[in-house]
Amino acid sequence: MPPYQPRLNDGLIPISHGARAGKPARLWHSRAAMTETSDKQSFLQQAEDLLGPRGFTRDPELMAPWLTDWRQRYSGAALAMASPADTQEVAGLVALCAEHGVAIVPQGGNSGMSGGATPDGSGEAMLLSLRRMDRIRELDAEAGQAVCEAGVILQTLHEETARQRMRFPLTLGGKGSATIGGLVSTNAGGTQVLRHGTMRAQVLGLEAVLADGSVLDALTALKKDNRGFDLKQLLIGSEGTLGIVTAARLRLLPEIGGRAVMWAGLATIGDARKLLLLAQRLASDELEGFEVMPAHCLASVLDHLPDARSPLAGEHGWHALIELVAEEGQADALNEMAERVLVAGMEAGLVEDATIAANETQAEDFWLLRDSVAPAERAIGPAMQHDISVPVEDMAGFVAKTVPEVERRFEGCRAVAFGHLGDGNIHFHVLAPRGAERGAWEDGEGKAISAFVHDRVTAWRGSISAEHGIGQMKRDELGRLGDPVALHTMRAVKQALDPRGILNPGKLVPLAPDAPSA
Repeated sequence: MPPYQPRLNDGLIPISHGARAGKPARLWHSRAAMTETSDKQSFLQQAEDLLGPRGFTRDPELMAPWLTDWRQRYSGAALAMASPADTQEVAGLVALCAEHGVAIVPQGGNSGMSGGATPDGSGEAMLLSLRRMDRIRELDAEAGQAVCEAGVILQTLHEETARQRMRFPLTLGGKGSATIGGLVSTNAGGTQVLRHGTMRAQVLGLEAVLADGSVLDALTALKKDNRGFDLKQLLIGSEGTLGIVTAARLRLLPEIGGRAVMWAGLATIGDARKLLLLAQRLASDELEGFEVMPAHCLASVLDHLPDARSPLAGEHGWHALIELVAEEGQADALNEMAERVLVAGMEAGLVEDATIAANETQAEDFWLLRDSVAPAERAIGPAMQHDISVPVEDMAGFVAKTVPEVERRFEGCRAVAFGHLGDGNIHFHVLAPRGAERGAWEDGEGKAISAFVHDRVTAWRGSISAEHGIGQMKRDELGRLGDPVALHTMRAVKQALDPRGILNPGKLVPLAPDAPSA
């Protein structure tokens, strides 16, 4: 394949491939799947020639682990699995798929929560794995930036930045499998959003392959740039429906000089909200995380982790995990500040009991309890898991009112809410009655539960997806509850950038009311 060169002025790079060498890919205005066996075989052969044996497979055993999402809610089939080694191969493959009308389902670590990286059951889509593209192309500590390919694992980036005495200010429980491309495509959040923002705030530049095989090269980071639309922001959170992220320029921060991690027991989530406000007032610049969980969640984690211990003696209705951080040279006063926050909370009648981690090992143990809530609740049995947000000032009231509403309406179910109170994002799980059959319950009563929860979220001026994306799980709910003008605009953008509809079809963008079902 000949090397590719940038086209002047517009940031797009034409990519040639196979029989169409030297010709930029075209856009189509209709989507037609391959119907002739000869066309399919020709396409598959060209894809194999393009990617080589390491980058292309049709082996059912090799593909099987990647055709079901990690929550085992969605399973599909694929025509083949492509694992390109670089952006040029991604672009060549996309152009080839566009030529033959083959749908593409991009996938990173396959750790998404909404089925956004799982193909449908037709077996006609190309599963595009970006895991081989795992290079950190650049890490500039002085500039505070790193350029990572889509397949870089979040934990790997944390480790590499730590070697340069820097850090990437986004983390989450799945950091050992989540990839940079997936985090960008879903605009991931995590436990540090309170201070640093979502993935959208961390992306300084972006490289992505568009639906015709051209490459948007917007990796350069500029403090000021008024040349029209910020296209990288359009692609962030688009879940692979507008383009395939191949690399991102990310902002880095200096490593922290120290941290103080606190665990507090409280009676109600309303008390937790008041404690958050108090902590923000006393330690605004140092407050990095504020997570909450009810007693049921902590008990589930302690059952799930045999070596885990509760940080506090006694029973408490709610628990708060609070983290303060400081840069090097400013860390000496952190424990004193943490004590001041907790003492003020006790004097205000908010905190029933509390402790401060004595060392890094204990701090990590505290965070392990928080990060293990989702798998611990999942181990109990079927559950409907909702990733929702409402205005921060309303979250405590929403939880206090909605939990009993759900439990009254759906007999035998238990509702639990936990997560990022500081940024208004709570994971609202509804556990099935004892003895419910996994799969059947979710497809039956579970759907009614989710509709009810989403209706309540909408009534509270919230969002049915705070950080996990829409995927296929919530696409129809977005169509039911979303603002009509916003939905129309989303469809128009999708049509403009992917007129043939080959990029991750059936995900994120709801069908128009008069559109035929796929």
